[in-house]
Amino acid sequence: MKKFMDKNFLLQTEIARNLYFEHAEKMPIFDYHCHLSAKAIADDIRFDNIGQAWLAGDHYKWRLMRANGIDEKFCTGNATDYEKFEKWAKTVPMSIRNPLYHWTHLELQRFFNINEILNPKTSKNIYDHCSRLLQSPEFSVRNLLIKMNVNYICTTDDPIDSLEYHKKIKKEGFQIKVLPTFRPDKAMSVDNSTNYNKYISRLREISGIDINDFSSLIKALDIRHKFFHEVGCRIADHGILTFYADDYSNDEIESITVKVLSGKELSEIEISKFKSAFLFEVAKLNHKRGWVQQFHVGAIRNLNSRLFNNLGPDIGCDSIGDRNYGEKMAKFLDRLDQSNELTKTILFNINPRDNEEVAAMIGNFQGGSSPGKMQYGPSWWFLDQIDGITKQINTLSNIGLLGRFIGMTTDSRSFLSFPRHEYFRRILCNLIGSDVENGEIPNDMNLLGEIVENICYNNAIRYFKIN
Repeated sequence: MKKFMDKNFLLQTEIARNLYFEHAEKMPIFDYHCHLSAKAIADDIRFDNIGQAWLAGDHYKWRLMRANGIDEKFCTGNATDYEKFEKWAKTVPMSIRNPLYHWTHLELQRFFNINEILNPKTSKNIYDHCSRLLQSPEFSVRNLLIKMNVNYICTTDDPIDSLEYHKKIKKEGFQIKVLPTFRPDKAMSVDNSTNYNKYISRLREISGIDINDFSSLIKALDIRHKFFHEVGCRIADHGILTFYADDYSNDEIESITVKVLSGKELSEIEISKFKSAFLFEVAKLNHKRGWVQQFHVGAIRNLNSRLFNNLGPDIGCDSIGDRNYGEKMAKFLDRLDQSNELTKTILFNINPRDNEEVAAMIGNFQGGSSPGKMQYGPSWWFLDQIDGITKQINTLSNIGLLGRFIGMTTDSRSFLSFPRHEYFRRILCNLIGSDVENGEIPNDMNLLGEIVENICYNNAIRYFKIN
C-alpha cells in the first residue's frame, strides 16, 4: 500500500516520476488567470493566521462547509478566524476524493512542511504552527509567491480600475511580473438598466468620455484598453454564459444603447444583439493591440438569491450551465476571422459535455501566424480535479496538439493555491508515463521531457510574449 501523498503522489510509473522530477518540477509558474489582489502584493501583506489566508474569500471551501452542515457565520460571517478554521478542519475528513482534500494537504506540505492529516484532532497544532510562520517576514505574500517559483501573475481587473497597485509593484522592481487583465463584463451587462447605468457613470468619469450611445461607449473602452496596455496588460478576459453572435445593424445597436442609457429595460433579443456587438468590438480592440483574449463560458451565477441579497456575488452559489453555444461560438470567431481580426484566443468550457465541441472548434481557426494560436483552455472551476484535468488533456490530445498546450492556471483568490500547478503537472506526467508503459507513445525522454517543460511554462512564455 502506498503512503498517502508521498513524493510519488499521482506518479504511478517510473517514466511518470522521471518526467515530473527531471522536467516538470523545476519549471517556473506562469499564472495567466487568477483573482489575486494586486494591492496585497503591492503592500506585501502578512496574514495573521492560516484561517485568514485560507478561508477569506474562498468559495470553494465555503461550498463544502455548507454541505457539511456548517452555519454560515463560520463561512462568511463574524466567527473568529480560528473558529472558521476549526469548522474547515471538521469538514476536511468528509471531503475525501474532492480535489480540496488534495489541495489542502499539498499546501500544508509545500508551504509549511506539514505532513499530518488535517482533522479536528490536529487542527489546533496545525493552526498555531502555520499562523506563526505566516506572521513572519519570510511568509509575506511576495515571499509565498517566490517560494512557489512564480514568475508571472495576471490578475483580473475591471476597465475602471486605476491599476495603481500594478504600477507600484512594477516601480519597486519586484522580481515577479504582476500584470492586469482587462475584463469588461460589467460594461456588457445590460440585463439590469439601473445597475448598468451606475457602472456607466463610473466609466464616464474615469475615461473622460460622455457616453451617450454605442460609439462613445466603445471609444471610452478603447481609452481604458490603451491605458491597460501602457501598464503592461496583454490579456483580455470575458466571463460569459454563452456566446453572442446575432445579426444586427449599426442603427439597431445605437438605438438599443440609447434605450438602456435612458434607464429603460431591454428585451431579450435587444440584450442579445447588444452583447453580440459589444463582444465583437472589444475583440477587435484586442486584435488591434495584439492581446490574447480568454473566454470563460457557461457558468450560471448567484443562484441562491437569499445569500446573494445578503452577501453579494462570488460566495459559492454558482453552477455549471447547459446552454448550447457551438454555432454561435463558430459564428463569432468566423466574423472576426473574415476581416483577419481574430487575435490569439483561449476558450474555457465549464460543462464537460462541451469538451470535444470546444477542442474541435479551435482547429477551425488556427493559422500560420503562430503555433497554437487558438487554445483549448485548461480545466476550470468545477473541472480542475483529477477526472476533469485528465479528460481535458485527453480531449485536446485526441483532437488537437498537446505539445502546443499552454498549461494550467489557478483561477484562484488564494495566495496558497499555487500547488494546483503541481497537481496538474503530476497528472500530466502520469498520463504520458502510462502511455509509454503501454507502448502507445515512444520512450523518447528527450522529446517527452521537452513537451512537458513546454506545457508547464515555455509555451505560455512564447504565447503571451510578455517582456
